Amino acid sequence: MSRKPSSRPQHRRPAQRGESTGAQVPGVDYGMLDALVGYTLRRAQIRIYQDFLDALDNWSITPPRFSAMVIIANNADMKLTELAAAMGIARSGAVEVVSSLEKLGFVSRTDSSVDKRAHALALSNEGRKALHGITEAIQAHDARISARLTVAERAELRRLLGLLG
Repeated sequence: MSRKPSSRPQHRRPAQRGESTGAQVPGVDYGMLDALVGYTLRRAQIRIYQDFLDALDNWSITPPRFSAMVIIANNADMKLTELAAAMGIARSGAVEVVSSLEKLGFVSRTDSSVDKRAHALALSNEGRKALHGITEAIQAHDARISARLTVAERAELRRLLGLLG
């Protein structure tokens, strides 16, 4: 599904922030920076983030919005506080993400059947349709950014990164 959404991501792209593609500049001595895990991760993250935004521009989806959609789709009647905990963000951040997804027509809030003080989150019909296309775009993005790695190396990278967090 390709459509121009009404709620644009509020995050500027790396290039708009004056960041390069993440590639190192030939002829520059980066000294000890090349030995730092965090520095190497950040360089890779810039390239990956730019590719992610390019791949999902038609849906106006950012990484937090995609994560929220997947979690909501897989956890019926989830409350906002539960979504925030699952995403590892503050409740106010979850409110912002859910509000933007509501503006896009992808998520709705309904009365919770278990807690009358809370709202249950659900993907709308449009959100479920969009998530299908978004998932395909994400899978293509993931294959593109990890194309130089073997299947075993991809698994090892995920395992190693898991040790950092």
